[in-house]
Amino acid sequence: METFWVDYILVPVLILMARVVDVSLDTIRVIMVSKGYRNIAPFVGFFQILIWIITISRIMANLGIWTTYVGYAAGFALGTYVGMKIEGKLALGYELLRIITRTDASKLIKVLTERGFHTTFVEGMGNDGKVGIIFIVNRRKVIKDIIGLVKEVNPNAFYSIEDVRFVSSPEYMPMPKRQLRTRSKPR
Repeated sequence: METFWVDYILVPVLILMARVVDVSLDTIRVIMVSKGYRNIAPFVGFFQILIWIITISRIMANLGIWTTYVGYAAGFALGTYVGMKIEGKLALGYELLRIITRTDASKLIKVLTERGFHTTFVEGMGNDGKVGIIFIVNRRKVIKDIIGLVKEVNPNAFYSIEDVRFVSSPEYMPMPKRQLRTRSKPR
């Protein structure tokens, strides 16, 4: 009976947990490579493949036990989900936010610059006439804040977001003033 619990329950659960860690690290490694963090990605890859080798050796040692296969597959699925959640929290890299407005963009630009966001504005022509186009390149971590301001000031504005692989001067993108104030509070 004791072997049953070890072989059919404990080992598959350990395989599942190892696979969650392995696939989560793999997801983060791939995203790091695509975002340009090429110095850190090999270290993440080392630990990811080490865990994978240990996990697959446990599968090979227990080929006749079907629950190890279920643990392996479930760990892959759960690891993919966990990896995406972790990457979302890390919010690595930069994004280009393109905002197109049919109304005067000066109020939105003023609010964005008052909050510490650097903007570039150009006039354009759309199907329905003149439009204002605002470009902002910033860290992914603050894009949601910028979108919140856009929706608050100009709820009818159209916006699109693109990943930016490289930024020549990241120091040009200071943290927004709202975040700077909260960091400088005395403890």
